[in-house]
Amino acid sequence: MNRFRLPLSVSFAFAATALLAFKLPGAGFWGPILMLGGLIFLHELGHFLAAKWMGMPVEVFSLGFGPRLVGFKWRETDVRLSILPLGGYVQLAGFNPEEPGAEDPYGFLQQPFGKRMLFYSGGILANLATTLVLFTAVGVHQARITKVQETWTVVELVPGGAAERGGLKVGDELRGLGNLSFPGAEWEAAVAYIQAHPGQAVPFRLVREGQALDLSLTPASEGGKGRLGFMPMPVPTPLEFRPFRAGDLLTGGRYAVETSWRLTGQVFGFLKRLVTFQAKSAEVAGPIGIIRQGSRAAQHGWETFLFMCAAISLQLAILNALPIPALDGGHMALLTYEKLRRKDLTIELKEKILTGGFVLLASLMVLVIFLDLMKLRK
Repeated sequence: MNRFRLPLSVSFAFAATALLAFKLPGAGFWGPILMLGGLIFLHELGHFLAAKWMGMPVEVFSLGFGPRLVGFKWRETDVRLSILPLGGYVQLAGFNPEEPGAEDPYGFLQQPFGKRMLFYSGGILANLATTLVLFTAVGVHQARITKVQETWTVVELVPGGAAERGGLKVGDELRGLGNLSFPGAEWEAAVAYIQAHPGQAVPFRLVREGQALDLSLTPASEGGKGRLGFMPMPVPTPLEFRPFRAGDLLTGGRYAVETSWRLTGQVFGFLKRLVTFQAKSAEVAGPIGIIRQGSRAAQHGWETFLFMCAAISLQLAILNALPIPALDGGHMALLTYEKLRRKDLTIELKEKILTGGFVLLASLMVLVIFLDLMKLRK
């Protein structure tokens, strides 16, 4: 939603939602602020640098939407922080792409097709560059690991199962159950212990969001064997590293490209499930979900945090490239259509298209926030 001004009432509603998220247990503050604020800044910086390269004066560089909170003047640009920290925009002096009928005193519309495409794609390119840099840093870090220790982490719960009813959550790190301790014990021994105690309380020792926690879970009896209904996976924790080598940059770069390609496929796979109504609500994360995930990532260390930053930066690039009016991809699609048609669309038609895009985006934002709130009740 770059450079798109939201109505004041909607801005206050989203701001209130964000504040609610910060008050919730485990939501955190600085991790999500650094992640979202930094990625938004870099995205808008891409548009800003493209505009300056074109020789176009920038009137406003804003992090957030709605009324201005604080800021400063840098040459002709008002650099500001606005009340709603869920996006940002770069507004060219005397011209706003979301207002097709606005005056264009500095000739943006007279710029060559390629330069205007560069301006609209500047944020996308900035996010892609950020993704590759961050994934390269993670890849370099992993290339230097010489010794790891694996910890078992819960990655899936059976809905309505004994583990879920007992309070176990995805992301919990297992430190022990019964007389077994992790790391140390084999998971097969843990499975045998659970199966041997149907209907009996089993003490679990966990780490949740950096805090130690004890739970008592009672396995359900199935065929005389205990079953809790959760799936853990071993997560490696680095213990020893070797010195940095120049070749690690090549390894890190290859890791960045391969990881970006794999995640891109996952994003498009999710989008396909979404438009065919096959996606589950658990797969959708709005502002509150991202805030909570960012907080957890920050608590798990800088490598996990950087990986999540890179993944979200990649998702921002892909989503902004979609041909939805009011997004960068929507402007690029309209510009490309006019280029192929060799004739501009009428101002009235552009306004209708952009209004429709805004309604769609606003509706999707309300939906994902609603789904986030529903998840918090579970």
